[in-house]
Amino acid sequence: MRIAMIGSGYVGLVSGACLADFGHEVVCIDKDPDKIAALNEGRMPIYEPGLDTLVAENVRQKRLAFSTDLKPAVAQAQAVFIAVGTPSRRGDGFADLSYVYAAAREIAEALTGYAVVVTKSTVPVGTGDEVERILREARPDLDVGVASNPEFLREGAAIGDFKRPDRIVIGAEDARAAAVMQEVYRPLYLNQAPILLTGRRTAELTKYAANAFLATKITFINEIADLCEQVGANVQEVARGIGLDNRIGAKFLHAGPGYGGSCFPKDTLALVKTAQDYGTPVRIVETVVAVNDQRKRAMARKVIAACGGSVRGKRVALLGLTFKPNTDDMRDAPSLSIIAGLQDAGARIVAYDPEGMEQARPLLQGVAYAEDAYACAEGADALVIVTEWNAFRALDLARLKALMAAPVLVDLRNVYAPAEVERHGLRHVGVGALAPGD
Repeated sequence: MRIAMIGSGYVGLVSGACLADFGHEVVCIDKDPDKIAALNEGRMPIYEPGLDTLVAENVRQKRLAFSTDLKPAVAQAQAVFIAVGTPSRRGDGFADLSYVYAAAREIAEALTGYAVVVTKSTVPVGTGDEVERILREARPDLDVGVASNPEFLREGAAIGDFKRPDRIVIGAEDARAAAVMQEVYRPLYLNQAPILLTGRRTAELTKYAANAFLATKITFINEIADLCEQVGANVQEVARGIGLDNRIGAKFLHAGPGYGGSCFPKDTLALVKTAQDYGTPVRIVETVVAVNDQRKRAMARKVIAACGGSVRGKRVALLGLTFKPNTDDMRDAPSLSIIAGLQDAGARIVAYDPEGMEQARPLLQGVAYAEDAYACAEGADALVIVTEWNAFRALDLARLKALMAAPVLVDLRNVYAPAEVERHGLRHVGVGALAPGD
């Protein structure tokens, strides 16, 4: 099939490259000429494991191309995916759909025959209806289908998620559009990936509901972690105890500094705003949003407490800046709030992240950056693990002890066994358990 992918950001680029790898002919389009020039030179605008190799191979096979010119790609396409950004709108928190609607208007002018216009971007309920209205208003003669096909990609594992999905959700109001979408994903037939055919509004809400539920699990276990610290329980053992119940499951029950990234913060907020608009507030999700925002700042207070109640004039080293490992994404990363809280308390911050430092620089003021984990720890009064990169899972603890000014390891991801850390002369402060000796 011939496919046009409008938007070459995270979702568009990964989806376009994977669809090309299925054998489709894909053109990824973006208004940013620098981004398209970089992609044509083989330079990725984002860090995602394996993406550069996947893109290079499909460009070589002439199944994948990049362009700033929307018209020729859309004119020949059987399916046109809208994969532009839908950030939270400043002021009210609603999803900003201006890029989606602008893309729909351009698509309407470029279509020459039947095609299905697909919203791949995460959009509130009813967006597909508005996209269809825009298309038909611009071109009353247009023969077009409109579908919703939300993405369920985890940053750092996106290629595997696309090729081996838990499910494929297709929202369409007519059989012809649904048939085209099933043909798009026919190459996954051998993988037996379940395809869920729904109405368009159901598909749109499914994406928000899924992310809100996962965000709720994270926030729930974080609150249980706080309770564990007060009553002398261990949150990792509690999580294992409840996670073994197959009605609950173990995923997303890892206590830490709160969720961040490109999806959960904006999607939970957008769901809250949509529900309020329809007069059906989602109180659980509202609480999740509030608790998560508070938790990030609370992690700064945890570091301050570990340093004896004050960090004024002290050097605090942070390992990990991105919101999760295997990405360079800094959007709503817990590190941003943690650093702000520590700086407000007078700390001097030095940080290291394997991939995120260039993305972090414009977002952070007064932060020094180190070349590796050990340079970061040198002379530190406390070392804080914020993101659980694999590179931080087997650090030389004896070397850290020798480098640091004070032997305090604040492990916000519970990467290390407390007893092992203590054996090397460091004090371990984790999440959701009393420190050894307390």
